[in-house]
Amino acid sequence: MSSENKRPQLLIIGIGNPFRSDDAAGIALARVLRERVPPDVHVIEETGEGAALLEAWRDAPAVILVDAVHSGALPGTLHRLDLRTQEFPREFFRYSTHAFGVAEAVELARALHRLPGCLNFHGMEGKEFGSGEGLSPEVECALSTVLKGILEDVRALMDPRID
Repeated sequence: MSSENKRPQLLIIGIGNPFRSDDAAGIALARVLRERVPPDVHVIEETGEGAALLEAWRDAPAVILVDAVHSGALPGTLHRLDLRTQEFPREFFRYSTHAFGVAEAVELARALHRLPGCLNFHGMEGKEFGSGEGLSPEVECALSTVLKGILEDVRALMDPRID
């Protein structure tokens, strides 16, 4: 890599609603990540509304999405996807309050050829999505493992030796 090329800008988007129990997992991780990632990694929080996500990652060459999902797997199950090469399983968000949410935003961006150059997803299977604050014990236990996976992605994406 030449000296005039800088490391890629990396955007981490923590998705969720802090007032819907396990749906706050992505937001909780974003808040931890802000303290753990290099200063050239930008970390934001979003609700999961599709149009806002498309706008948030519009100019970012590398994006990591972090969210809770509800696909029917055991609570606390971890999901890690490369969304450049894999379709987003729509069943992950079968109880989403958004008609145009995360999965729809990703697949629309794919259809329009507007996906970021790198788009990784880290999800935790939630248990409780009703009104209330605080994470279920299963999701709380999964957070440290998801955090490690995200930090691995950050190191790989920010390593200047990567083509």
